[in-house]
Amino acid sequence: MSTSSPPIRVVIGAGASNNNPDWLQTQQSELDLLLPEDWAARFQPASLSAILAEHVWEHLDFEEGVQAARNCYSYLKPGGYVRCAVPDGYFPDEIYQQIVQIGGPGPADHPAASHRIVHNYQTLTAMFEAADFEVRLLEYCDEDGQFHYEEWDTEQGFIYRSLRFDHRNQEDKLGFVSLIVDARKPNKQGAN
Repeated sequence: MSTSSPPIRVVIGAGASNNNPDWLQTQQSELDLLLPEDWAARFQPASLSAILAEHVWEHLDFEEGVQAARNCYSYLKPGGYVRCAVPDGYFPDEIYQQIVQIGGPGPADHPAASHRIVHNYQTLTAMFEAADFEVRLLEYCDEDGQFHYEEWDTEQGFIYRSLRFDHRNQEDKLGFVSLIVDARKPNKQGAN
């Protein structure tokens, strides 16, 4: 009888928060999405169950985002997933869009100063699909600014900047949303 090891679940760019306490918390200095050697130093290929990245991918341009997704794909088990949240380029709020814009709204030390892309659901989906993921939209705005929501389980990765949990979303008014997807590695291994 074999015993299975507990799932390895990783938060990319965890920052100071610890919203997913049972997950391995990482910072860019120890696990850079773009550096295969960082991944190889920490993990075996196809060993991770889940990867969570809340407001990380907007710091990569589109091609870097695809490369980062490919690195994640290599280290996820079949059926594993990336839960990714980024600012939503279709959220119809002018102040929000100024805050999340490429290059940010202010000084170089502002968190958004290193934003390199503002995704919408089409670009984020295309980015993960280019790395062979199957993408499920959880929260997003469409081209008309209409917000869409599909129920998601916080045990599979808690996202603070979301409809249910961000303190700026109150009294049926959206103050801050994220574009949130689950990008799943297919159960059947295909060609990378």
